Amino acid sequence: MSDTENESRPIRVLIVDDQQLVRSGFAMMLSVEDDIDVVGEVADGSRALELARLHRPDLILMDVQMPVMDGIEATRVVVDEALAKVVILTTFDRDDYLFDALRAGASGFLLKNAGPEQLLEAIRAVADGHALLAPEVTRRVIAAMTAGAATTDGPTHGEPGSGNGAHGIRTPAGEHLTEREAEVLTLVARGLSNAEIARELFLGEATIKTHVSNCLSKLQVRDRVQLVVYAFEHGLTS
Repeated sequence: MSDTENESRPIRVLIVDDQQLVRSGFAMMLSVEDDIDVVGEVADGSRALELARLHRPDLILMDVQMPVMDGIEATRVVVDEALAKVVILTTFDRDDYLFDALRAGASGFLLKNAGPEQLLEAIRAVADGHALLAPEVTRRVIAAMTAGAATTDGPTHGEPGSGNGAHGIRTPAGEHLTEREAEVLTLVARGLSNAEIARELFLGEATIKTHVSNCLSKLQVRDRVQLVVYAFEHGLTS
């Protein structure tokens, strides 16, 4: 398929949630958009896998707490089989498993009470290859995960030489992030956007984008969401 055909083809979306009203509400919002095609609505992760294998959607809106198979396990399988990108649907007062879902490979998350504009922006951004990581939501996730770690065994610091410090972040290839890359990674983990990091470090936004790209490449992670996961696991979120 050519680039032109890819650009003109609607974004194929599968909605997965055990609440019919939630599924119907999202479907109604999406159905009026010319560039989005809802290919199905199902109530559990098992059915989601069946339809994903059948329809090959571009993106799945995935609930976490569902019968038969929850969203975490379903996300893991979807990502392992490269069936689609996944955006987790969550309510922060209920879902204790959001971070696990991100570790399973989700490309981002969205609050269930998100308005139409947020929903559409999220779908288009993730379908276009970006990670959906709203700074204000990210800060809440990181705060919750850090607090949880503090009450158990604390954050994981990984191999010797990893952890905090500009020259202490060792990449899978055995090299280290530069001092500036480490600084940017820490700010990404705090939930700052590229624009906010640029203001914080008195640098251009394009420069920050380059540093983020270098972090992705060196740490061998897929997207900005996985950078946050990496930072949490290596104790860089305090």
